[in-house]
Amino acid sequence: MTDLLQRPERLRIRPRVRRRTARRRMTWSELATYGAVLVLLVLAVVGPWIAPHDPYLVDQRNTLLAPSGEHWLGTDGTGRDLFSRLLAGARPSIIGAVVTVLAAATIGVVVAAIAATAGRVVDGIVMRICEVVLSLPVMMTGLGLAVALGPSQKSAVIALILASWPSFARLARSEIRRVMVSPHVEAAQVLGVSRWRLLTKHVLPNSLDTVYVKAAMDVGGVIVIISSLSFIGAGAQAPSAEWGAMVESGSRFLNNAWWVTGAPGLAILVTSAAFSLAGDALRARLDPMLSSSLGEAPR
Repeated sequence: MTDLLQRPERLRIRPRVRRRTARRRMTWSELATYGAVLVLLVLAVVGPWIAPHDPYLVDQRNTLLAPSGEHWLGTDGTGRDLFSRLLAGARPSIIGAVVTVLAAATIGVVVAAIAATAGRVVDGIVMRICEVVLSLPVMMTGLGLAVALGPSQKSAVIALILASWPSFARLARSEIRRVMVSPHVEAAQVLGVSRWRLLTKHVLPNSLDTVYVKAAMDVGGVIVIISSLSFIGAGAQAPSAEWGAMVESGSRFLNNAWWVTGAPGLAILVTSAAFSLAGDALRARLDPMLSSSLGEAPR
């Protein structure tokens, strides 16, 4: 006993599960998924600069051309190169979704931290507000807010932020309350650690794994919703190269020029699936139990 008191390092409890999980090598499927997301993000940033043609140049002599060597994905109803428009539209579609999710997650975590530490009254008020917002589908709430703000890409992003933060707040609040009753947090409280330090150093770092996973998986869904808002006229407006607006403008040529709608539609599908798979891979990596079971399974 005396030896233990003199050498307190023997009393340390090492997080063996977390170390084993952190050291687990990435599988080829995880590398492919993260690589695809990275490529999409890079294209969203540099896409307008590497486009082979001007994505907004109208050429009435080359309307509805089929895919060829000069126009890899063909042209639309006004002669604009579809491949160039896809590259230009990756920025409002992908970056818009990423900004929406990051903003909603940030607001949700801040609100959850306040609700979980401010007492029952504040917690009850915040949770009732979240329940009211969550009682309606995100698409419906986003549509109403986007129309109220005025149809535009900016309005769609703001509307979806306002419609999405309550889901992050409710998730983060439950995780924060779970961590706050854990032994190491209670020990820190006994030692007199300030509330701010307790929250930022002990609670939040151990509460945000599920928020990270939800954010990664939500990007794909938000891309679909932003595109849907543009398709019905509540988001980006013509002549924007946003993918949903491209699908809407090409829908009238579906019978004789399917590629005008098919190209942006396939881009939405692939991008949404890539982010969803990345979120699933991140969940498997951050969840020790699931990661362990996946590591033992044959691949």
